[in-house]
Amino acid sequence: MWSFSAIIGLLIAGIILGVLGRILAPGDQKIPFWLTILAGIVGALVGNLIAGWTGVADTNGFDWWRHVFQVIAAVIAVVLAASLYPKSRVRA
Repeated sequence: MWSFSAIIGLLIAGIILGVLGRILAPGDQKIPFWLTILAGIVGALVGNLIAGWTGVADTNGFDWWRHVFQVIAAVIAVVLAASLYPKSRVRA
């Protein structure tokens, strides 16, 4: 089971990665903020998974490659979310 601090950390990472994903994604993403956070959470989890597969998940210093994988995954998640989210539901 996930601890409270792990859930809060994942939410914070989701916010940061979601916003970064939206900034770095090409085009205009007309998605709500909750979907941006969800895309960031997906990016964090997928990035950690890829880092584990490549053997760079746990390093002695700052995990640059893990964070690069997370940001790339967040950008892809934001683009996918923007393409799948119904355009008629977005409020300006």
